This record gives sequence, C-alpha cells and structure tokens, in this order.
Amino acid sequence: MTVPSARSLWPDDPAETDLLAFDAVAHTVADALMDETLDPVALGLSGRWGSGKTTVLGLVAAELGRRAVPPQKVLVIETAPWRYDPATGAKESFISETLAALAAEVGNSKTRTNEIKDLLVRLGKRIDWAKAIKLAATTSMSLQIPSVDNLIELVKPQEDDPSHVRGLESFREEFAQLIASEDLQHVKAIVVLVDDLDRCLPETVVETLEAMRLFLAVPKMSFVIAADEERVADAIRIRFRDTGRPQEHGEDEWQDPATLYLHKIVQTTVPLPALSLFDTQAYLLLLQLQPAVQPAQLQELIERCAAIRQQGGSIDDLTSTDGLDLAVSKAFATRLTPLLYEKLRGNPRFIKRFLNDLQVRQSIAARRGIGLDAAVIAKLMTLEALMKPDFRLLLGWFAENKLREHLQRLEAEALGGPPGRPVVAAVPSDRDQRDGEGEPPRKAASRSRRTVTPPQQTGQFSQAMLRWARLRPALSELDLSPYLTLAAAFAGVTLIDDALPERLRDIAANLLLGSVAARSLVTNEQLAGLGDGDVTDLLRHLGQTMRDQPAKQKDAVNAILRLAKLHPGADQAAHDALRMLPPSDLTVATPVQFGPDHPPQVRAVLTHWKNTVPEGRVKAAVNTALTRVRGS
Repeated sequence: MTVPSARSLWPDDPAETDLLAFDAVAHTVADALMDETLDPVALGLSGRWGSGKTTVLGLVAAELGRRAVPPQKVLVIETAPWRYDPATGAKESFISETLAALAAEVGNSKTRTNEIKDLLVRLGKRIDWAKAIKLAATTSMSLQIPSVDNLIELVKPQEDDPSHVRGLESFREEFAQLIASEDLQHVKAIVVLVDDLDRCLPETVVETLEAMRLFLAVPKMSFVIAADEERVADAIRIRFRDTGRPQEHGEDEWQDPATLYLHKIVQTTVPLPALSLFDTQAYLLLLQLQPAVQPAQLQELIERCAAIRQQGGSIDDLTSTDGLDLAVSKAFATRLTPLLYEKLRGNPRFIKRFLNDLQVRQSIAARRGIGLDAAVIAKLMTLEALMKPDFRLLLGWFAENKLREHLQRLEAEALGGPPGRPVVAAVPSDRDQRDGEGEPPRKAASRSRRTVTPPQQTGQFSQAMLRWARLRPALSELDLSPYLTLAAAFAGVTLIDDALPERLRDIAANLLLGSVAARSLVTNEQLAGLGDGDVTDLLRHLGQTMRDQPAKQKDAVNAILRLAKLHPGADQAAHDALRMLPPSDLTVATPVQFGPDHPPQVRAVLTHWKNTVPEGRVKAAVNTALTRVRGS
C-alpha cells in the first residue's frame, strides 16, 4: 500500500517512541547513574533547545525502570524549575518537590517508623520556614507587607518544636539520615531528572544548582540536568555580575569562573548530538509513516534504520516490505533533507515545526481551492520558512509579473549546462515569435518539451537560490499565483507592480478583477484617452499578468483586445502582450474572444497558437476562431 499523507499536526510533546536513535545516549546516562562508585553524581545532558533533551530524559527513566531488580527500585523524580513560583524561591521549591516525592514513597512503606516521620516533619518545616522568609521579602518588595503578627506566626516555630533551628544549616545531615533510613532501604537510587533549566532566569538557575550541591548531594542521590550548558553558564555569569562580584577571566574558556562553577556541580556532561544527514532523512521518513502504520511496523522500520546507520548505509537501503510502499515518503524526505539539514542544523523540534507549518499551509491552500501538488507547496514552503529574503525576492518577481521569466532563468542556470542547452520552459522560441497569420503551419510543439535558451550570463542568482531551484519539482511552468497571493497575505507583503505607473494601477486592477461590474468602471472613453506610452505600459502589464497568473487569462485577453481596437497604433504591442501567454496555458474561452474587427496583426496570434497547441479541445477552438475571423 501507499502511505497517505497525515492530516494531523505533530505534537511538540516529548516523544514516547524514539525516532532519533537516542537510546545510545540514554543507556550511557543510565550506566553512569547506576555506577555505585559515582555516588552521589550529577550529570549534564547538553543540547540546544529542541534537540530532544526531554525525550532522552524519558528514555533514561524507562531504562532505569528496566534495570531495577525487585524488590529494589530506582525512584525517579522529574522536575522543571522554570515552572516554579518565583515568590517562594527556586531552592526551596526544588527541595520541597524532592521531599514530597520521598514522602509519597515512604507513605507506601508498611513500616513507616517514627524516626522517618520526625525527619520528614523537621525537614519540611525547615523548608516552610525558608519559604516564609522568601515570601515575606517578596511581598515587602511589592509593598504588600503583611501585618507584624501574621509574619511572626508564619515563621516562628512552636516552643516544643524540635526544628527550632531556623534555616537550612543542618538540613543536609538530616536529609542523609532520611535517605539511609529503614523505610527507604528498598530504594537503590534516587534520580532527579531536571529539565528546562536553560529556560530559567539566572537566579533560578543558580539556586537550583545550589540546592543540588549544598543540600541534596548525599549518598543514593543522583541528578541529570538537561539544559544547554552554554546558556546555563551565561545565567551563572549574569547572576554573579548582579551580586557585584568581580569578574575573573582566564586564558582558556574552561577556566571561566562560570564554567568552573558549573563543573564543580556537574561531574560530566553528555552532549546530545545534532541529527546527521542520514538521521534527518530517516526522521522525516519516520515522522510521515508514524501516523499511518501499525506500532509493530513502525518499530521494525526504526530498527532497520538503526541497522543501516550502524552499517554506514543510506536511506535507499530501506526497502518496502509487508505491502508497505515507502516510495512517496522516501522521495519527500530525500527532496527536503539537504536544505532542512543545513538550515535547521539537525534540530528535531525545528524539523517537526516545519512539517507542521507545511501541513497547515497545505490545508489552508486546499480549502482555498489551490490545487497545487504537495511537493510544490513543500518546495515553496522551504523557501518561505528557511530562506525568507529569497522568498521576498520571489514575491517581488510575482508582484512585477516577471515570475515565470525569472524562474525560467533560475532553473536554466541551476541545471549547470552550457549556454544554449535546451531546458524545459514555458515561453516560445525566437523562431516561433516570427510566425504570422499567413505563414504555413508547422508541426505542433510538444506540450511538455518547449525549449528556451538559458541566459548567456550566469551569476545573477545566489548559490542558495540555485540549490533551491534544483529541488524537484520544477516550478516555472506552473501557475503559482494563487499560492503566492496567499503567502504574501500571510507575510503582510503588498503585491504591487512598481513598473506600472500609479495612474494606471486602478485601471489595470479593474480590468483584471474578473467581474463585469469592475470592467464597466473602465469606459472606452477612458481607455481611448490614454497616451501611447500608457497604452504600451498597460498592455505589457496585462500580458505579464496572464503569463504569471493564467487564471486571469480571460480578463487580460479581453482587455488587450479592447485596447487594440481603441488604439490602432498599438497593434504590435497588443500582439506581443498576447504572445506572452504560454500556449500550454491557453483555454477554450480565449480564442472565442477574437473577431473579424480586430486588427490583422493581433489576429495573427491565432495562427501561432494553432501551430503550437497540441490536438484537443483548445486547438479545435483556435481553428474555429481562425475560420470565423477570416470570414470563411
């Protein structure tokens, strides 16, 4: 079977299925966490935003669960400091979350000795006290100062309270007793997975790290900090600078105080690799297949991709199996991989976001009646999302009604052939342009094999544009106007042909709007009053518009014929404007508009169409029009 394209968006949640071959990283982290010689240990899992750190943390948690040998277990605590309430302090919130998880684990114990109950109470009250001080300071800063009596009751322990020591001075000692207590003997290790630390404010970053190092770093405790190490170091620098501490600079980057501070807490960092070229291609393929195949089939494909990766093979080695046709999905992945790999730097989140943007645009385009192939929209979206200046250049060509002209030159140069090498194009050759009404017909050119001479001068396009142009499919023969009009609206770009004088823009717009009411706003008297230069400019604009926007062909031809009748001296300009319409785009309704009262030079274009349009309904309409205008 052929896998259909998915219609739902890909979620940004951590992936439950490993499509990225991150299991090697997760197993390496699990090895270190289970190493009894590294007790306690804090590991870094470093990668840029969107690189898959949260997914790896999930894989680590699952792997630790598999390695636990009953009755012992590995207690995994997951936390994300960027969600903490800043009013109560990151340090206190981090410790409270850890204590809450331990209290829940103790609650499942059948013994629950008085010793551990007392420890939990005392430790909890110390944190509550610290939170109260933090809250009091915060409310004071915001001028919402509580009453003196309320503040005293908030922080003052009872006279018989064993936790009479105010502060966290002895917290670590009692926390170690808690971890070593009889009620937690069945817990082999406690692993705290810290996610998104690089999203936090500098104060939260430093306080979270201090909580790990100063209060919780006792035997059986381990930490995995998933964050971009450079961003964390930057946060430490900012925090130190805010405290007024002098900055120190070493000769080497690793001697930077912020880096040294971080390395004092984190024994080693496991880097999360960006996707390779093969990984990007495999990821694009698997993302497409994921919603369309059964879980067992997907797992088999993942394993086969892993084997190909280890053997240094290519995606071509992944063959179809069990009636699953991979051709369409592989072609899509192969087309997009080079640019996505380079422009998105192998970032899984960015790749998924691009696919979501593409899916949304395809859906909107389809509902707007834009019938472009998905591969065409994907190619345009690549330019729109990843090469924004070049996409605006494309919109500029479209606004100037020179889109096909530039695309033909771009695709010709992208082929890299010698000057004069024939390429598929949508404009007639110079020889075709010499055809007149009275010349004998020649053999019709193929609809798909018209030729144009590539530009003699190269170098007018950037290398990035040339690479983009080489992506399949070619675009120069397609009607891209509905999609580009939609894309320009999304980008807030106004499509104006600056080459058309402003005094003619309203006339041109009304002539091309496609409604009788709009055309009636432009009277024959108004058109007859135009000067020769304005007529030439308007005819050029009409011809270029129907060349780039075939849907406006009928209105453009109608306007050209009106001008030709009102301005006999503009016969050649009207002929040239009509010749801008590629014969492949000619519709049945266009030849019908010609009549015997149109100038001979204008009617001559019918002979050109007769010689270039293949057999069919359109050619029959051209022959009928020729018979009518000749009066035979």
